[in-house]
Amino acid sequence: MAESITPNREHVPLPPPDAEVLTTACSYCIVACSYKVYRWPVGTEGGAQADQNAFGVDFPVGGAPWIARSQHNIGMHEGRPHHFVVTPDVDADVVNRNGNYSVRGGTLAQKIFNPDTPTRDRLKYPMIRIGGVLTPVSWDLATDVMAEVSKHVLKNYGEHAWGMKTYSYEYFENTYAISKLVRRGVGTPVYAPHDKPQAAEDAAGLDDSGINSFSATYEDWGKCDVAFMSGVDPYETKTVLFTEWMMYGENPNKTMIFVTPHKTMGVEWGLKNGGLWLPIIPGTDTVLHLALAKIIIDNGWQDQDFIDTWVNNKWEIESGYGRGTRNTRWQWRTTWGRWQSDWEDFQKFIADEPAAVLETAAAITGLPAEDIQRCAEMLAKPREDGSRPKTSFMIEKGNYWSNNYMNTASLASLGLICGAGNRPGQVISRGGGHQRGGMGISGGKGWLSPEKHPGRRKKSLNVDRWVMDGHVRFMWTIGCTWFPAMLASQELASRVADLTMRNPNQPRSVDKDHLVEVFKARVDSGGMVLVDSDIYPVEPLNTQYADIVLPAAGWGEVDFTRCNAERRLRLYAKFNDAPAEAKPDWYAIGLFGQKMGFEGFDWKDSNEIFEEAARFSRGGVLSYNVLVKQAQKEGKKGHEKLRELGTTGITTPVRLVNGEMIGTKRLHDPENEWGEVEGDTYDQKWLYAFGTHTGKANMLKTPWNNDSWSDFYEAIKPRPDKGEIWITNGRVNETWQSGFDDLRKPYLAKRWPWPHIVIHPDDAAPQGIESGDLVEGFNDTVYVQQGEPIGVKDGDLSFAKLMENGHIKTTTGQFVAVAIVSDEIRPGVAKAAFNYPGSMANSVCHAVPDPVSGNYRYKLGRGVLRKIGESAYKNNFLEMSLKPRPIA
Repeated sequence: MAESITPNREHVPLPPPDAEVLTTACSYCIVACSYKVYRWPVGTEGGAQADQNAFGVDFPVGGAPWIARSQHNIGMHEGRPHHFVVTPDVDADVVNRNGNYSVRGGTLAQKIFNPDTPTRDRLKYPMIRIGGVLTPVSWDLATDVMAEVSKHVLKNYGEHAWGMKTYSYEYFENTYAISKLVRRGVGTPVYAPHDKPQAAEDAAGLDDSGINSFSATYEDWGKCDVAFMSGVDPYETKTVLFTEWMMYGENPNKTMIFVTPHKTMGVEWGLKNGGLWLPIIPGTDTVLHLALAKIIIDNGWQDQDFIDTWVNNKWEIESGYGRGTRNTRWQWRTTWGRWQSDWEDFQKFIADEPAAVLETAAAITGLPAEDIQRCAEMLAKPREDGSRPKTSFMIEKGNYWSNNYMNTASLASLGLICGAGNRPGQVISRGGGHQRGGMGISGGKGWLSPEKHPGRRKKSLNVDRWVMDGHVRFMWTIGCTWFPAMLASQELASRVADLTMRNPNQPRSVDKDHLVEVFKARVDSGGMVLVDSDIYPVEPLNTQYADIVLPAAGWGEVDFTRCNAERRLRLYAKFNDAPAEAKPDWYAIGLFGQKMGFEGFDWKDSNEIFEEAARFSRGGVLSYNVLVKQAQKEGKKGHEKLRELGTTGITTPVRLVNGEMIGTKRLHDPENEWGEVEGDTYDQKWLYAFGTHTGKANMLKTPWNNDSWSDFYEAIKPRPDKGEIWITNGRVNETWQSGFDDLRKPYLAKRWPWPHIVIHPDDAAPQGIESGDLVEGFNDTVYVQQGEPIGVKDGDLSFAKLMENGHIKTTTGQFVAVAIVSDEIRPGVAKAAFNYPGSMANSVCHAVPDPVSGNYRYKLGRGVLRKIGESAYKNNFLEMSLKPRPIA
């Protein structure tokens, strides 16, 4: 486009009365606040009088509606410049009621593509790396080459040599297409979502207990008397959930308990309102849960009526499985013996578990015994009138990204003891990270994984390890950073570089036959062809390593759908043009699938995929098949029916009861009932009971010392003789994920222009580190699991056995960040920015997954801190505030 379309930053125009109004939701955190988009052609604007603007109010106004400069941009619609105003929906009565919003959502308009802003570096054309340089090509050429090379790989090396690493959340239309390609098209077990090395549950202990990770509604967090938050500050990462529902809601006087080594803004607010902060030693949450459970049981504070009604006894656990192979992951974990329990057995376990003793627990967790005792009283001690506190339990990555299985299973048992799980204001649920855009097709070849649990039970394949071991010849990544997001990041990145850019077989021409010949030669030499789809350059994945780069269209550029943490389904409407040749990921999947000769990949638009996926949603908690059926009865498209529901949408699973389409607030609630759709009864117990064969929850025991955990934890603890401390990681309110959008938003880019690390003064002083200094985190012993261990006996996947059998290698890891020295962090623990470009903090973490769940333990890095020098921000008051965060 020749003319400049730079928005006037000194003047924010009002939308005229005839401006088009579309509905959407924030594209960032799990809360998914409701937004409206006002669109009108450049050259006109509204006036200050009520009859001159789309809001119908006289300006200036004292409150909403109000437009900040960050909420306005100019982009393209149908090839012409248009104004866009993206504001929270002030009429919303769900999610962000009355138009509440976070700093992330308040800058949504700035992500609209505009070549006169930092978004100018959007990926616009398919590209192939020729002589080391990414060269624009056509979609046909790029996908022709991908298909020819893939056919060669599948024919000569099999489906185990073809892999994908993609987001799990980026809209139903995209994730369904990905799932169909992986499971039905290629039929490969080599697939993992963005934040895990294998396809497995995030919080496996909740799943095994029969508790869906997103069973709660936002109202529950507002109704509770006590909120126990493990490994999470909802203010920092789920802002409006905190400011709209937790600070207020039906019970604004609730008590908040935070279990996290970092005192952030939400923690400070909770403390000032009668709450409790438990700055725990990383990885020891299980011990805290055990100690709390023991105090509660010893004092008779457990909710016995709830336990008698809703917890499986021994016979109920055994009766559902018979004496067969118990060949699924959760059957193996819940009935193999170590974790299996019932109420009677659990009481005996707690009584005999050494780590549950208060003094021992205090020593292991690093928490004062009196604080653990006080916490137990807050959670469960009956009041003088005999009533019990309504306690809800929230977990997030600080919990399940450390000791994954044991932390989540022990928290589930603690919650059940307190009577939580399926009642208003008494829930056990994840707070959430990404929105819930995952939608898959049934079937697949996950059973082809060479990895097994003990007894040769099914276990998903670890894609990172499979790639590093040289088994993958064609790899397609979509919408993820891959290397910095995984553990032992530098080791993974270096290995991928060996397989791609350092392989001698490199293209020198865009001639199709030449490209196919060279890539086949690379594959046959043991190398790998790498394809990456994204919206921006991602260092180093698609800037240095990827052979083929495909430009994606995202939020606002296509009609998309997905749910939030309370399973609220809405349409994210298309309102502006994607740049140049950028296409939605489902388009790339469809074009590739057709060229591979796969049937059913010839989708014409995103609605066609939405409707196709509906029937595969039926067995899960995100089921929306009823909505599509209702739309068809009314002669409408599924997307159009959802569009009619605006920013309210509808909570899944969507049901038809007495002829009325209704949503579902919380799962497991006995007040729920299934309706019928065309004679098919969708009877899943998790709607009105827990997700087990009996409908009752499984109470699981988690002994602290066991060969799935203890030897690994001892091996990775910081070594005082080397001056090491724990180096964990986390996020801050102003930056979403890797900052892919935020680095292109002027205000947010100035707020966090560099990755940071929070260090306690006691740990900074010996190294002479001050706020604003550049600091290196270095770990000289990073453990990386390798090879293809197959579990036959219980101990085969223990760290000690893996080491003995040669499945553990040792490497190093380092990163550099700007220091923030503050006592807001626990001594002996530093917290680095997670997944920030150019600073792979996960390099100091060990790529040895939890052998029970298969997930990585991201929060358990270690290393020494070394001062490098002063950063450009130490004495610069225009960028990157170094002030402590715990303010309220």
